[in-house]
Amino acid sequence: MAEKDMITMSRKEAKRLHIIHQALDNRISQTEAATLAGLSNRQIRRLIKRIRQEGDEGICHRSRGTVSNHRVSAKIKEKALRLFQEKYKDFNLTHATEQLAESHRITVSRETLRLWLTAEGIPYKKRKARKHRQWRERKAYFGELVQIDGSHHDWFESRGPVCVFMGYIDDATSTVSGRFYAYEGTIPAMDSMKRYIKRYGIPQSVYLDKHSTYKSPAEPTIEEQLNDQRPMSHFEKSLSELGIEVIHANSPQAKGRVERLFRTLQDRLVKEMRMSGIKSVDEANEFLKTFLPKYNRKFKKPAASKADLHRLALHSRDLDRILCIKEERTVRNDFTVIYGSKLYQIERAIRAKTIIVEDRLDGTLHITHNGQDLAYRKIKPALAEEKPQELQIKPARQPWIPPVGHPWRRTYLTKQRIKARLSAAP
Repeated sequence: MAEKDMITMSRKEAKRLHIIHQALDNRISQTEAATLAGLSNRQIRRLIKRIRQEGDEGICHRSRGTVSNHRVSAKIKEKALRLFQEKYKDFNLTHATEQLAESHRITVSRETLRLWLTAEGIPYKKRKARKHRQWRERKAYFGELVQIDGSHHDWFESRGPVCVFMGYIDDATSTVSGRFYAYEGTIPAMDSMKRYIKRYGIPQSVYLDKHSTYKSPAEPTIEEQLNDQRPMSHFEKSLSELGIEVIHANSPQAKGRVERLFRTLQDRLVKEMRMSGIKSVDEANEFLKTFLPKYNRKFKKPAASKADLHRLALHSRDLDRILCIKEERTVRNDFTVIYGSKLYQIERAIRAKTIIVEDRLDGTLHITHNGQDLAYRKIKPALAEEKPQELQIKPARQPWIPPVGHPWRRTYLTKQRIKARLSAAP
């Protein structure tokens, strides 16, 4: 019976529903809601009317699961790809679609042709975009965009260890959040994001640089190339699962707000920690509990709109499941799994060739399949971690000397006697 009350929707629909509820509560206008949701005014009014009549279920698209009426037939697709390879492989995509329409009466959009070529692995001419920088206005809503970065600095002025400040600053209000960590990596990034979400909620989007923690440097696999996808870091995957849009800056100047924040903190925070005698990461994080609220009261700015676009934070249990390092592993025939050079035994039989290993922020390890935890136990280190046996040093092999009566010796002695007699003869 409980299943009838469940609504299945995509992350995109959940974000739109959150924005529509803001409009229903008269926190933003319908025009502003349409702009934030990327819809027209007419469409947002239709969605608001449907949600009023049907409830939250009205956000779900009516054509979900059905085949598009405008899908191009496989015969036309095959012909277009063949013509592109034979005649238009050195054309840019816009020019190629124009030629297909004019000369062969095949009308397809540039994006459709690009997706077809990518899926088939056919190379095509790409235009290199020109770099352009310009001043960008602040976002209008709290939680619409959060800039994130790590600052490597001698925060304790040689009184303590080198550490990194993971800083968060809201683009609309300059509200600052952050925490000190020993290094800038996946675990600190996930832990700081979890703390931010518990404090303010889930933001709409984040602005990051191209550090390997935030953007994977790996080359795309063949499968990813065919699906027009790129490799994602563990942090990116977690943000995607939370429905947070990730934007990567091409230069430090592009995320100037967080860069200017670090210059301010490297002046003010360093001096105040010096005055308080702070010399460890734990002491510094405790000091931030009083410093950051005071800093925000002084430098926080009012947003252009009063609406808060942070979505409600998930349960801590769900955040732990999402904000963690997930790895796919193969289940062997004896229902064992190798992870981190260790061998784990799954307690019950499952019909699965692969499972997901979740290495969580609290140090615990969870083995899951289809979102369900599997009981397991560690049985022994894997072969790669077992201690090598002590090498037994064997004595050097001595050369074998035939005994006096051995045939080899008799033959040798006979030859020596004959040579001696011949040399003694006159």
